Amino acid sequence: MIKNLKIRLIHFLAFIMMLLNLSCSNSSYDIVIVGGGTSGVVSAIQSSRMGSKTLLIEESNWLGGMLTSAGVSAMDGNYKLPSGFLKEFRDSLVSHYGHLDSLKTGWVSNTMFEPSIGNQILKDIVNSQKNLTIKYNSVVDKVYKNEKFVVKIKGGNSYESRVLIDATELGDIIPMLNLPYSIGMDSNKKFKEDIAPSRANNIIQDLTYVMILKDYQKDMTIDKPKNYDRNEFICSFDSGECAQTDKKLWSKDKLISYGKLPNNKYMINWPINGNDYYTNSIEMSIKDRLLNYEKAKQKSLRFLYFIQTEMNYNNLSIDYDEYQTKDGFPLIPYHRESRRSDGMVTLTLNDIKSPYSNNNPIYRTGIAVGDYPVDHHHGAYENYINLPKLDFYPVPSYSVPIGSLIPKGIDNFIIAEKSISVSNLVNGTTRLQPVVMQIGQAAGILAHLSIKNNQSIKYVNIREVQSEILKNKGYILPYADVKSDHPNFISYQKIGACGILRSEGINIGWENKTFFYPNKNLKHDQIFLDNWEDLFETLPKKLSVINIIEWLNKARGVNIKIDNDFKDYWASLSLNDFREDRIIKRGEFAVLLDNMINPFLNLNVDFLGNFISNNND
Repeated sequence: MIKNLKIRLIHFLAFIMMLLNLSCSNSSYDIVIVGGGTSGVVSAIQSSRMGSKTLLIEESNWLGGMLTSAGVSAMDGNYKLPSGFLKEFRDSLVSHYGHLDSLKTGWVSNTMFEPSIGNQILKDIVNSQKNLTIKYNSVVDKVYKNEKFVVKIKGGNSYESRVLIDATELGDIIPMLNLPYSIGMDSNKKFKEDIAPSRANNIIQDLTYVMILKDYQKDMTIDKPKNYDRNEFICSFDSGECAQTDKKLWSKDKLISYGKLPNNKYMINWPINGNDYYTNSIEMSIKDRLLNYEKAKQKSLRFLYFIQTEMNYNNLSIDYDEYQTKDGFPLIPYHRESRRSDGMVTLTLNDIKSPYSNNNPIYRTGIAVGDYPVDHHHGAYENYINLPKLDFYPVPSYSVPIGSLIPKGIDNFIIAEKSISVSNLVNGTTRLQPVVMQIGQAAGILAHLSIKNNQSIKYVNIREVQSEILKNKGYILPYADVKSDHPNFISYQKIGACGILRSEGINIGWENKTFFYPNKNLKHDQIFLDNWEDLFETLPKKLSVINIIEWLNKARGVNIKIDNDFKDYWASLSLNDFREDRIIKRGEFAVLLDNMINPFLNLNVDFLGNFISNNND
């Protein structure tokens, strides 16, 4: 009998050990991403596609964050810079709606869609990723780091990972790890940004509880909301009753068509005395946040009643089929601002305005691009009149440096979404959906390479990250005059990231562009060979095709005869018009330099953009 008990005990212990092993196997991941928003879902897709075992933890049962769950289904900017996954997502929208022009339904954006369609597209993509697990309706309760990160779900399991990504809407994982961060406006002394206020403060941008309305083609006027006062919104359009305003007022038809979506739906996210709402909920408890979000909803309902009764759009009301929530509102409010981490690099307004004249050439480390102006929403703040005027401050298009995703003071932790290390002013442009989506893709690539190479995030080769972005048809520099499907797109991007050829950034109204000018003749003052003296001899006096080829051959230490074989090589690089004595064009120079010398991979760069030896990185 005792013998039988021992046998049974051994079998029982073996069974328990098997369960423990299974549990450990299921709870251990290469990468854990907290937040299934615009950046988080793309991070998860990218890292899992590359082969890393990835867990995505999301509080709701939707994916896409501000792009879908918050109802802001209008892509702001990057229409002509559809980088990486951003283009894949847009192509999926085109496949659904039939044509790119089918997305041009409103005037705030050229890419408009129904939030539920965006959510479904993202879910279809993630469901096809075999290395990706998603935990929906899960709230992170605690995070700590031993040898690995441990993430505990409220009322649920714990999960460990080698790399952790904070892709939450407000940067909520940052304080859990006791890392420094900033909230609110920086003083003009901190980053020497001349349009910043003289003193720092904790004022953040307004949030919005967006409404998705539907045309019911009948009177759908809601009950008059509590505390309704038509004067709250009388200056939201050119009503004829608004005597003093510092903003341009549009017609009521323009207000409604601003956010028109496909299928006769309307996104109401109106910034001019509309449904923007001021609250700084970042440091609040979840309970207090929800109370403030309810106040934001009530303001939106008051605005809806105004639209129905004062603007005579009583046929429009909340589309309860879009979200199927009890009140018909989106799952979350639209947060324009969050905590900002203290990163290895902080992107400032001066870095964007003058990328080549700053001490640190961080443009060489770009992993995402943006072309939207600095756009701050502060109109709902009670003392708005005394704040700096920051809406649509013009800047050239720009690159986001990789160092802004990597916080100081901790290893293997990556920041995404709106909490990357930027100044408060710069957050006004990096917060937009297309930029945040690219940040997510870069974070996924960076995390995977850390796992693949078994090295710390801070030691991952930046050029390797950028090469993967380029391989995925992403931009690392915002060249508006070279599309990603151009045969020499990658060469132009790589030589630009070396700083050997530079671009010109300009602002034209709402459009911010950077030009590489590949078809212009090359000039001596356009070539910057600082840090490359050991590789190249002095440039020839005449920058002809033949002279540049011979100059590059000397750098390679070879002497190749220029014959028909070389002409074939020229053609194989998608170059035309091979005439030895004509002046070489900028694009041709970049292509030859990339293919014959490949300076991009000859020297790696550090987070500040300084060149470092590949042997000592």
